Amino acid sequence: MTTRTDCIVTLDDVELCVEMFGEQHDPPVLLIAGMSASMLWWAGEVCEEIAASGFFVIRYDQRDTGRSTSFPRGRPGYSTHDLAADALRICDSLGLRSAHIVGHSLGSGIATILAVDHPDRLRSMTLMGATTGAPDLPSGTGTFPVLPDDLDSRVAAIDYLLEDTRACDGLSPRFDEDRIRRFITSDVDRADDIAATISNPPAMEFTHPRHGDLGTVSVPSLVMHGEMDSILPVAHGEAVARLIPDAAFVMLPGAGHTLLTVEQKDVTIPLIRHLRAAERR
Repeated sequence: MTTRTDCIVTLDDVELCVEMFGEQHDPPVLLIAGMSASMLWWAGEVCEEIAASGFFVIRYDQRDTGRSTSFPRGRPGYSTHDLAADALRICDSLGLRSAHIVGHSLGSGIATILAVDHPDRLRSMTLMGATTGAPDLPSGTGTFPVLPDDLDSRVAAIDYLLEDTRACDGLSPRFDEDRIRRFITSDVDRADDIAATISNPPAMEFTHPRHGDLGTVSVPSLVMHGEMDSILPVAHGEAVARLIPDAAFVMLPGAGHTLLTVEQKDVTIPLIRHLRAAERR
């Protein structure tokens, strides 16, 4: 059975909830979730499978999500570079000089910041649901919902996040509304301040590397993208893979943008293969 522990990591004025799977002497894998997504969006079963393959897996609640520090609503006061610094400081707190970084959506932008600015801290990089941000890439068909008037309403928050997920995943044949509503309900009930979770991350300062910076990435890289992503069509992921030197590209069949419509093996098989190959370098 995989060892599983959690803790609160204090970083100056920020506390981040961190959960670890596996043995700390194994090669570390840090999972970075997307916007307004707690650690739960990295399924525990995925974490356990990666750990059982010989890796030390870390997932965490970013600022304003889950059990980590919440900021004043509408005034987060941080940027994506601050979130990248949080990832490094989590590694520092665990005594990790370097780690395999796996980022999803916003987390892929954070991973890219780390790869461009701190390549010595990365053993490899995996990007999921990523984009270069180039204006000539196709737009998605998903339409995001309007923020609810009462952000403190549990029911309104659940309904909003369900429609937000539908905008991301609605084209996927695996979009199961009942299952996704149950997941979102558990995520909302776990959050210290769900209103901050919904409102603050979109209001932060976005300081992703320019898409031209992707050509400077020097770490082994894997790009995965959902075939049925309805906000960032597959062309976005393909463009990312073309810009990163020697990056591999894997399309996730039938998957939308979030990880809720992905078949576990479609992610874990290529990911574990990539991690092992990077360890052999």
